[in-house]
Amino acid sequence: MEFNLILQNLQRHIELTDEEKEIFCSSLRSKKVKRHQFLGEAGEISRYQNFVNKGCLRSYYVDENGFEHNVQFAIEDWWIGDMASFLTKKPGSLFIEALEDSDVLQLDYPSMEELYVKIPKLERFFRILLQNAFITFEQRIISTISRSAEERYLEFINKYPLFEQRLPQIHIASYLGITPEFLSKIRKKILVDSSKTLK
Repeated sequence: MEFNLILQNLQRHIELTDEEKEIFCSSLRSKKVKRHQFLGEAGEISRYQNFVNKGCLRSYYVDENGFEHNVQFAIEDWWIGDMASFLTKKPGSLFIEALEDSDVLQLDYPSMEELYVKIPKLERFFRILLQNAFITFEQRIISTISRSAEERYLEFINKYPLFEQRLPQIHIASYLGITPEFLSKIRKKILVDSSKTLK
């Protein structure tokens, strides 16, 4: 099992001793997920938070008309899961699907609670993770109601340049709340505008 990446992720906010690292890593389980395989589905209770060691995943919601709405993407060094279901232990509303063959490290709720007792500073780490997630979702909501589709797309590629290279256009469009055809028009317009600027 490869722990270097997740330990680096932790070290952005907290310092662990070698013994604490061992305790933390022993609480994780490794899982390989094939492309298009699900880590979780709507209606199930989400039992794990997932750290991406390798690959690319998405979480999405399916509305009453059967349309998919992407909520989050995660590549290497990102966490993903249905946090509401995980914390409340109630059936979730999100599907979590691998967009590439992926390797994840999973942490279940009982193990997390046990780690808070053994290594109290981990509670601070996950609190920061939750705070950052809340800030991101709040900014996204404000962006959705106050900015044009083109502005939202430019914001997306500036904020997440690696996603642009790895995600199909249909998934980016869903995340932005527009059709793939409209996203294609936006991209063409941006190319035209940038070529005019260069002249």
